[in-house]
Formats: sequence, structure tokens, C-alpha cells
Amino acid sequence: MKKTNLLIFLLLPLFCLAQTSFKLNGKIADEKTSLAWTDVVIVNQEGKIINGATTKEDGSFELNLNKGIYKVKIRSLGYSEFEKEIAIENDTDLGTIILKENATNLVEVVIKSKKNTIVQKIDRLVYNPENNVTTVGGDALSAINTAPGVVVQNKAINILGKGTSRVMIDGRMIELTGEELNNFLKSISSSDIKNIEIISNPSSKYEAEGTGGLINIVMKKGARNSWKNTTTASYDQNKYGIYALRNNFFYSKNKFRFSASVSGKTGAKNIDESLNMYFVEGPTRMDVTTKLNEENGSGKLALDYDFSEKTTIGFQFLKDRSNPDLDAEIRIDRYNAQNQLENYTLNNTVVDRNSGNQTYNVHLITKLDSLNRKLSFDVDYFNYNSKFDNDFKANNYSSDGTFVDVNQSGRNISNQAIDNLSFKADMEHPLQALNLSYGAKMSFTNSNSDVVYYNTITGIPELDPNQSNQFKYTENNQAIYINGEKKINEKWDFQFGVRLENTQTNGFSENLNQETENNYLKLFPTFYASYKKNENNNFSLNYGKRISRPSFGLMNPFRIYISSNSYSEGNPFLKPSFSDNFEFVHSYKTIVRTSIFLNAITDGYGVIFNANPETNTQIVTRENYFKGFTYGVGESYSANFADWWQSENSLFFSGSEIKFIKDINAKQSNSLKVDFSTNNTFSLGKATKLQIDFNYSTPYKSGLYETGYTSSFDIGFKQELLSKTMQIAFLANDIFNTSYLKDDVSVVNGVKQVYSQNMSNQFARLSVIYNFGNKKINVKQRDFGNQEEKSRTGN
Repeated sequence: MKKTNLLIFLLLPLFCLAQTSFKLNGKIADEKTSLAWTDVVIVNQEGKIINGATTKEDGSFELNLNKGIYKVKIRSLGYSEFEKEIAIENDTDLGTIILKENATNLVEVVIKSKKNTIVQKIDRLVYNPENNVTTVGGDALSAINTAPGVVVQNKAINILGKGTSRVMIDGRMIELTGEELNNFLKSISSSDIKNIEIISNPSSKYEAEGTGGLINIVMKKGARNSWKNTTTASYDQNKYGIYALRNNFFYSKNKFRFSASVSGKTGAKNIDESLNMYFVEGPTRMDVTTKLNEENGSGKLALDYDFSEKTTIGFQFLKDRSNPDLDAEIRIDRYNAQNQLENYTLNNTVVDRNSGNQTYNVHLITKLDSLNRKLSFDVDYFNYNSKFDNDFKANNYSSDGTFVDVNQSGRNISNQAIDNLSFKADMEHPLQALNLSYGAKMSFTNSNSDVVYYNTITGIPELDPNQSNQFKYTENNQAIYINGEKKINEKWDFQFGVRLENTQTNGFSENLNQETENNYLKLFPTFYASYKKNENNNFSLNYGKRISRPSFGLMNPFRIYISSNSYSEGNPFLKPSFSDNFEFVHSYKTIVRTSIFLNAITDGYGVIFNANPETNTQIVTRENYFKGFTYGVGESYSANFADWWQSENSLFFSGSEIKFIKDINAKQSNSLKVDFSTNNTFSLGKATKLQIDFNYSTPYKSGLYETGYTSSFDIGFKQELLSKTMQIAFLANDIFNTSYLKDDVSVVNGVKQVYSQNMSNQFARLSVIYNFGNKKINVKQRDFGNQEEKSRTGN
């Protein structure tokens, strides 16, 4: 009976009776010829778009409207905008409308390039990175890092005050996290990014997964019947060098649209890590120097075809393959209470790693009637696999360097395979009272991972069943949502929605013969209100409830050993955490933006560096161990100090009140944090720009951890050549080498641990970008429906 009611709920709008309507037709042309693929938009007296069409090859268009008074708006690149008020009482023919060429088009483009780069909307902040020279020749990850209030550090992308964020491209969720997500974003050229949307509280249309909000990368688009090719080559130099080559091709002809991209990278980067553990008997220090190979190849293919003016079908395929092998030299020094070196361990380890993922999407979009109701279906399949082969040998030495014995020798092999199948339906249903949207989704996920450990201390591999395991995990999710938007008048806008998700999970550890089930039904409401006091001042308030499910790898209870006294393990009993997010925003013109935010977190989970003082052993675990609040206020300021100097600045004050819900024998501590950034673009000529950026974050405390400061000083230079078809850019990133994680302190079981990690953020980059073709791209990209499950493949 419930299934029948749900079906009726989803299909009812398909059978609604259409109102009596009249035909509106016409033809668009310039002084020489008809204009195909021109946008014709119909708005009502309140300024809301209610219908629209695109002209055919002969410039003609036809659409249906109810009786009433409307405005017709016609826009085409290179022409002045046409606007006319009409009264619809019967079928109406507008005849031939002649558009005038925009003689000041070139001047307008120049002015547009100097516009403020931050726009506040009711549910998101829109950032335009094209003027930031440091992103030229770079990738999507570096572009995200320049967005206001967004910080990229230690493989995580964070919205300040929110936490780790999900990432989308043109509304399509990138279903990867951690290192895999970063590798994918590095395969996308920043020159093809139009803007970046920062969505701190996503609406109910999006999956409720992710407490840190969403970041949507909007790619550049253009007119139909055109093509463009962009090739980007870059070289990064740190301790090692990294070469990258990217090519993006776009083609559109009549009803057919096609895009393809390929990216390759080769080279290596250096990673330095240190961990100090202060035991009663004396401190222990571990230093790790890693050469990480940056071997990556990726490709994307997208096809769309218009069966009719109302129906479009499409297909997308995405594939990514990485081989981030690494060679690591690990040294563990042990001191006595007098801080004298007693002995040390050397661990030379070689790790053979490879991972890959591929995603298939088939979608159908159909416009149902003249009321602009639109129905879309998506079928998605996602597959991910990874292999981890760690061959290591750790030897013990006395303080004078004399060999003592073998601490540990082994081979650790881990394999993981994840597949997901999902079905999704979405309905856009404009009504006279409000714009309504609703839909449903079903998702089925299977994860199989195993670890095999061989003891090689005798020279002959011996299987150790106590350190080997197979873990199977399944997760099924069913969701429905409804969302409404209402413009009360010229001052007030509202948006509200609710999403209902039903989840069933099952995890089984073969070695432990242990099964874990977790079934839950949760409701996730969202609300937005916007008030435009006048032309200069706008206020908005939003609220959203979110869920953060642990990644599949975090729940796998296998162990990865550094030495016999140090290992990391997953936790199959991890539960999802929840957050309630509030935000109040005031924007003054396009110059100043102030935001106040509060997030309440329950069942928070994370990494615990657990130390045992009796055995001088370190165990890295994952636990649901905290709850509490994060809060703060942020200020963004955009200014043009001169025609040649544009500046974007932000200042955030944030804090936390985290409390432990699990006895981990540690004391929580919290403090205020300050984040400051300034991005300055200097125009040295029509084709030359200089960029100087600086950011700084103060030391802070939050719950279990105390973290040191970070800062970065970057200088970029860009020169345009050959009528702007070629760009040459140079970037000196993190000149003083201060942007890495430093002095991350925790105290568990009375043992203080201090961790630092430097991932080669200091580098010099030389880039060359070449564009040819029409320079107008028009590629419809489709969001993959399994947008939540794939995001949790990383650790």
C-alpha cells in the first residue's frame, strides 16, 4: 500500500489537466539572415520566468501561454537584448523580430572581466575565479582553493566553519573523496571553469550526505553549432618534477552535442611527516620521507541528442586510473627519560598502489507541456577498485648504529571493490503559487575488501590469519524529496523542502565472524528566506539538516602496520553523524558580505591517535567520539582600488565547543580561530596580469586536537599572446613553505602526540594554454545519480 501511495505521489502531476492556452510564435533575424538557436524567454509581471524556447534553424519559434500580460525577452551573443510587453488573449504572431548587432560588445567584455567576482544568491555564493592569475594553467583543485571561505588542506576540501565538503561539476556529484577526488580535480583545466558555487546548506533536492556543504564547479558553455579545443601543458618543480597534459574538445551540431576530454600526469612529489610521542620512559620520534609517484590518466565522454523539442536523451562515461606508488623511508628514534637516544628502527617500505573507477550514466529529459513541467530519469552504474601491496622490513639498531635484530618484516596486501547501481527520477512542476520540484531515488551498494598479511621475517612468506581479514559491506538507500520556491514580492523570496531517506546497512567481518547491521529512517528539512531591503542591502537566513556516513574504507577492520609498535585499523561499528546547520547572511551591494553560522553536530566521528603507555604502542583508530557546536562570523570585501588593481579579501572568526561522548581518556579543549586571505590582481597591460595572494590561519584548538598555524604567499604572472588564443603563465606557490599541517597535537591516555605533514605545497609552475576553434562551447553535462555512494570510497 505504501509503494502504491508513493507511485501516485510521483506520477500525479503527469495527469494534471492543462489550462487553456494560446500559441505565441515569431521569427528572429538580424539585418542579413535568420538567427538559429536564439533564446526566447517569457516572464510574468512579477519577473518570474514561466516559459521559453530556442529558435529553430530558420529562426522561428513557437510556444504556448495562458491568457495574461507578459514580457518577451530575446538574447543572443553579439546582439543587443530585445524586450517587449505583450497581452495574450488569443493566438499571437509577433512576425519577424530584427536584432541589432552590439557594436560595443568588445568593450562590454573588457568591462565584464573587471566585475566583482562574488555574487550572493538565496542558497549559494557564486565565485568567479577567471581573474585570479594563480589559477591559470592550473586545475580545478587549485581554483577551488582560491574561493572565499574555502580551504584545501591534507586531501580535504573544507568550507570554513562547515567541515569537509562534497564537490559537483555542473550539478553532477563527483563520487570520490580524499586522494582520489584530488586526482580527479587535477585532471580538469581551470581555464574551462566559468564559476564556483559554494552551497553551505544544500536544498532537499540534493542527497543529505555531507555535513560540510557542497561546492559546484560550473563549466563554461556557449552557442550551438560550434566547436572548441583547449590544450593545456604544465610543469611543476619542487624536489621532483611533475608534467601534466590536458585536452578538452567540445562539438555541437543541430540536435547532437558531444564532448570529450583526456588528461595525463607523470612525475613525483615529496612528502615529509613527523610524529613525536612523549611516553613516561622517554619520547619517541618518527620521521617519514616519501616519494609519491604522480601517475594518473583520466578521460570523459558525453553525448546528448534531441529527439524532439521536448525530449533529450544522453549518455556519459567517465574513467580514471591512478598508480600512486610510493617509496618511504621511516626512522623511529627512542629516547630515555634524560632525552638520550637509546635505539632506533629503520623501515624501508615499497608500496605498489593502483586504483581506478568508472561511471556510466544514461538519462532522459522530457518537457511535458507548455507550463514548463519537466521530468527526468537517470540510471547510473559506478565501479571502483583499488590494490594496496606493502612490502616492508623494519630493523632495530642500537644508538651507535649497531644492528640488533629485525623488528618486523612482512607483506601487507589489500584489495577493495565497490559497485553501485542507482535509479533516480526528478520532476520540475511550476505552479501559479510557487515553483515545485520533487523526486525519488533508489541506490544499491556492495563493497568487498580483503587484507592478507604475510610474515617474512624468516625469509619465507608465512600467512598470518590473525592479521588477515575479509570484509563485506552492503548499503541500500531509498529517498523521496519535495522542494518549493516562492517569490512573495520584490523583497521576499522563500525556499523550503524536506527529504526522507531510508537506509539499510550490513557489514560482515570474516576473520572476526562478526556481523553488524544498522537500519534507519531519517527526515532532512531545509529552509531559506531572503529579504531585499533595497538596491544595496540583502539579507538571507537558511537552515538544513545533514548526515555524514563513514567511507567504506573507514569501516574495514584491517590493519596497516608501520612497525610492530604502530598500526592503523578501521572500525566496522562506525555510525553516521548528523548536523543541524544555520546561517545568516547580509550583503551590501557586491562589495561587502557578512555571514554568521552555527552548526550542531551529533555522533561525530574521526581519527584518534591512541597511545598505550604500558607497551609504548600507537594505534590509529576511528571512532564516534564527539558532539558539539562550531560557530563563527565571516566578512568578505571586494574592491577595485584602481582600474588596474582588483582585490578580494576575507576574514573569518570561528570557534568550537566540542565534547566527548566516548571514554577515550582525553581532555577536550576549544579556542577561537582566525582565517585571513587577500587576492590581488594587477593589470600591467591589455594582455598582462600579475597576481599576489596571501592567506593566514592562526593556531587553534577543537575537541581532541590542537593545530598550528598555516600561511601561504603566492605570486602569479600571465601573458596573453596571438590575439588571446595562447596564454603563458608562471606561478610561485607557497614561496616561504608555510602552508602545510604543523604541530597537530593530541593527548590520549596521558601520552602527548605531535604530528606534522608537508605535502610539497611549495613549487614553481610553468603553463602554456592554447585555444582554437569557435571559442564557444555548449556541452550539456548530466549529474550522476549515485552521487553519494561513490564519495565514500576514500578514507
